[in-house]
Amino acid sequence: MTFVVTDSCIRCKYTDCVEVCPVDCFKEGENMLVIDPDECIDCGVCEPECPADAILPDTHADAERWLALNTKLAALWPVITGRKEPLAEAEEWNGVPDKLPFLSEKAAVPA
Repeated sequence: MTFVVTDSCIRCKYTDCVEVCPVDCFKEGENMLVIDPDECIDCGVCEPECPADAILPDTHADAERWLALNTKLAALWPVITGRKEPLAEAEEWNGVPDKLPFLSEKAAVPA
């Protein structure tokens, strides 16, 4: 079992979840985070930390499509191990539904 990040993260990219992850399973894209399902230990500490409610267990009814996306992008993106500021537009985009069309599949640019 694993947890997955949904499109609620897109254009927000809060990293509160990253800060509490004991195994560094988060990967960072340009405008979203994902969880590497091969690294996640299913501890669940990340889920309540997300201000965008973007994290679900893979047993959730809507998780299958997000598991596929997380798996794909985790193979492409670098690990993120610490907290960063959310995207500038995070407050504006937090809570906006159906953000998948706004996903950038580019990896995060190193700071």
